Amino acid sequence: MNLDLKKAKVVYKNDLGEAKKFAEKIAQKLSCELFSIDNLPNSASLIIVVGGDGTLLKCARHASRFDIPVFGFNMGRLGFLAQANLNEMDDVLEQLEKGNFRIEERIMLQEQNGSIALNDIVVKNLDCSRTSNLALLINDKLVCSYLADGVIVSTPTGSTAYNLSAGGAVISPDIECFTIVPICAHTLSSRPIVVPSNSKIEIKFKAKNADFQTISDGQLTSIKKESIVIKKCDKKAKLLLLNKENKDFYDVLRDKLHWGVAPFA
Repeated sequence: MNLDLKKAKVVYKNDLGEAKKFAEKIAQKLSCELFSIDNLPNSASLIIVVGGDGTLLKCARHASRFDIPVFGFNMGRLGFLAQANLNEMDDVLEQLEKGNFRIEERIMLQEQNGSIALNDIVVKNLDCSRTSNLALLINDKLVCSYLADGVIVSTPTGSTAYNLSAGGAVISPDIECFTIVPICAHTLSSRPIVVPSNSKIEIKFKAKNADFQTISDGQLTSIKKESIVIKKCDKKAKLLLLNKENKDFYDVLRDKLHWGVAPFA
């Protein structure tokens, strides 16, 4: 697989001091254009992102509208989606020029007539001091009710994020499904649910005169009073991944999250 790297674009996060300098180095080496996260391009062969996972998520959502793949250099904390560190720049650019990469398509979520999310959509009471009284419906059929701090609807890509912290399962990104996880539910019988990606997920708000917020990929997107409907987005995000040894999904789990690492005796 080959890309015209001169048609690539480099995007950096504004409030990271070294991000712009590093992005400028990449743009200079590739002879391509430079953009800030607040001014994303609508056409490119590839968007190279310099920042953390939040920056990459924003770029990936935007780029999905134009079928543009994205690749990330990590300047954040965990960097689960951003595949490379800054000291790997020369090697990464060499691998890109050689075509030693693959492009993975990732399913996304979409609020009905609303925002999209590559990781998750979270539903909570706007008043964070109050619990949320919610009902979950799948394909218009009642599944259960929650008295909880909220509900997370997650993609497989987002299963290692908030979903994991709330007790949801880690799901391989090549599986097309969504997980629904209550946040601190007031019952011992409430557990995560995995549903097919073609499901219609509706969350109804049972409390009267209460405002609920929806948070897509960590960003407040809307305030609703009655219910929210979530489905699979028509578009898919495209992540460019290098064909590196020891860098598949499970290697990243062990490397970034220390997954299943036995303690030393």
